[in-house]
Amino acid sequence: MNKNTIITCIAIIAIVIPFAYSAMNIYAAEHIQYRWGETGEFSFFELSNGGNLELCSTVPYAINFKNFQITPFYDKNPRGTYHIDNISLDGLQSETHKGRFHSDSFVESQHLFMQMDFQFSGGDIRIDPGKMYVIVSMETPIIGVIPYTTSTQFSGFDFFEIMNKEC
Repeated sequence: MNKNTIITCIAIIAIVIPFAYSAMNIYAAEHIQYRWGETGEFSFFELSNGGNLELCSTVPYAINFKNFQITPFYDKNPRGTYHIDNISLDGLQSETHKGRFHSDSFVESQHLFMQMDFQFSGGDIRIDPGKMYVIVSMETPIIGVIPYTTSTQFSGFDFFEIMNKEC
């Protein structure tokens, strides 16, 4: 082979690898599983106090995410955001990560979450649970620069059930 062909092949490989790795992270973000990492049943109230989340990789290679967010909404208004930054997981492994919760109306959010926990655990319905939904977002930049976010929306009750299942 001549020298120019070798240099061209190396350059192509150097360009393709970051895009391939980014594509693998995007695929993993769409297939990751998660559940509440604390003992006992999940509660929105505990989510509002931070707490641990267990993230389970379903792919056989290591993955990285810049940001993982859970944003509960009630009556189309965000009630805060639980987030974990800079996540690295080994392939087919699960890890527990500590998250933080921030809300502009923290006390109001906690009161709402206590009501929802009570209702989802079989208590009397006092507020409309159909108005609650949760958006789960994972950000994994393409080649470390271009932002890419994968988001999934769940009803409040479906999210409650997901967080109580095993990975």
